[in-house]
Amino acid sequence: MDAFSGGGDRLWTRSGPEARAVAHLEPALWAIANLRLTVKAIAEFAHELLLLPHLEREEAGWGHYRLDAPDGRGRYRFRARRLRLESWLIDPASLRRTRDEDELPPDALSFIAEFQRPLGIRDAMLPIYLDEIASILYSDCYKRAVKRHTVTELADADFQTIETTMSEGHPSFVANSGRLGFSTADYPAYAPEAAGPLPIVWLAVDRDRTAFTTVAGLDHERLMAEELGATAIAAFSERITERGLDPARFLFMPVHPWQWFNRLSMSFAPEIAAGRIVFLGHSPDLYQPQQSIRTFFNATSPSKRYVKMALSILNMGFLLQRGLSREDMETTPPFNDWLSGLLARDAVLQETGFTLIREVATASYSNAYHDEALAEDAPQRDVLAAVWRENPVNLIKPGERLMTMAALLHVDTDGKPLVSELIARSGLSAEAWIRRYLHAYLTPLLHCYYAYDLIFMPHGENVILVMEGMTPARIVMKDLAEEMRILEGADTLPPAIRRNCAELEDDVRMDGIFTDVFDCFFRHLAQLLERAGTLSDERFWRLVADCVAAYQASRPELGEKFARHDVFRSEFPRNCLNRLQLRDNQQLIDPDDPDKGFEYAGRLANPIAEFAPRRRSGGVLGLLAGYFGVGGAPEG
Repeated sequence: MDAFSGGGDRLWTRSGPEARAVAHLEPALWAIANLRLTVKAIAEFAHELLLLPHLEREEAGWGHYRLDAPDGRGRYRFRARRLRLESWLIDPASLRRTRDEDELPPDALSFIAEFQRPLGIRDAMLPIYLDEIASILYSDCYKRAVKRHTVTELADADFQTIETTMSEGHPSFVANSGRLGFSTADYPAYAPEAAGPLPIVWLAVDRDRTAFTTVAGLDHERLMAEELGATAIAAFSERITERGLDPARFLFMPVHPWQWFNRLSMSFAPEIAAGRIVFLGHSPDLYQPQQSIRTFFNATSPSKRYVKMALSILNMGFLLQRGLSREDMETTPPFNDWLSGLLARDAVLQETGFTLIREVATASYSNAYHDEALAEDAPQRDVLAAVWRENPVNLIKPGERLMTMAALLHVDTDGKPLVSELIARSGLSAEAWIRRYLHAYLTPLLHCYYAYDLIFMPHGENVILVMEGMTPARIVMKDLAEEMRILEGADTLPPAIRRNCAELEDDVRMDGIFTDVFDCFFRHLAQLLERAGTLSDERFWRLVADCVAAYQASRPELGEKFARHDVFRSEFPRNCLNRLQLRDNQQLIDPDDPDKGFEYAGRLANPIAEFAPRRRSGGVLGLLAGYFGVGGAPEG
């Protein structure tokens, strides 16, 4: 076997960790990953009007398109169908790339470089964005080489197996999982699709420097007793005593291992030397990284809480701001208490089974040097913080199981979508299955908006499906305080709640439905169902319209609001997430003003406008009778 010197007296072989870091980068897998990402880039950038493919001809229901690079040398040809919401369904097998008339294989990095100018990528940002694209290709090859579960296997899989096998997170972003900061040694330890269960780091942090907040009925002692247990608490207290310090001075705080090694142990060295931070060791339990990369699931004790920890990497348009802001940490538990109390007794939410998992405790440490030297909004101030969140495992009943909603967009390495497998094995027609899903997911979101002026960020990673067999029965919503907004009544709310209030112009007030639900999730789901031949795009959107109309017919007392904020209106602003990221991929939005700074480009035709009840015969009452079955649930 070949060998080479690794430095000093160490000898490495092809089977060593250096070789394993790149073992999945095989030419065939690399070609597939590049084809997939180039197709996605064309589709999403065209959807946002950054690129304008030219229609050359139409044939058998497909358009044949050409996309020319600005330098005139590069050219892409492909066939595609344009579905509702200007969704580009591109046939990957049809993509042909030429440069100076020479045919070349698709190359996602070359594609970004070729179209840098129309994409609006600044020269200074281009190298970082290219690194993000390379990182996504790297992880795609890993998933194809290692995570080869078929959809048949996944349909029966447990919650965490599904969580670690997902092919797609945020589907609208081209650069959706760059994770710059992770080395190839870090990747198998901390990336959700690669990592096995691992321990997390625990610190003791000075009470005087730490803001610790909980929901009513919970304190630090009870939280630690439930999360760590008496044996670990005693061992950690002894380590503090061994340093000649008083354990009563300190709170315990979990830390992401990467954050400890790459960030805190060096930049917080003065705090450690002064005895304000004490390294305690590793957790007695093992944890599983989730698709929401800062969040860990307790694999040793699956009923314990999630823990979410600051992580200073570049991911999804934020540099270092995968931290957790101090202000959010202090207001999160009281906000969660208020929100869950508001919604707990609502009849519509009870009927749909809509559930929130609260962020019940937060801890945030203030570095004295950072506080003195840095601006209040500097992300470096938020790098030592943690959140504990309730666990949905404790909410399920016999016969139920959990599945991330991102799974509905998952496609296995054979090109088969999991959603089609679930439908086929459910015993229901595709239409009946989608009706049940929409009743579980869309109905409570509509009700929260119209009855309470609340909008969530209900993308696939933030929603957990509660499944009965192969069919969605209800949903669990998470990530409440950071990404949920209140649109009315700010003056009447306590200060801790007011932080989540937003004043939006009427034209974009329904972004929480039109952008987050319709454009950023349903558009992709509808295309997947159309591509697989499971359900047509037209029929999917008709079912969405049916769900909306049935909900509205069941709540006549909200008729004035339905008219004022018309979900059936003919069009809405096109909110462009990639434009936002390409403008600044190190700070997607201002964390202190997240409701401003969005990028819009023209308008999108509303895919359900043509199916509005007033445009159909029979009216709303007929629709309601046909849609709902016994007890208000959709017929199956």
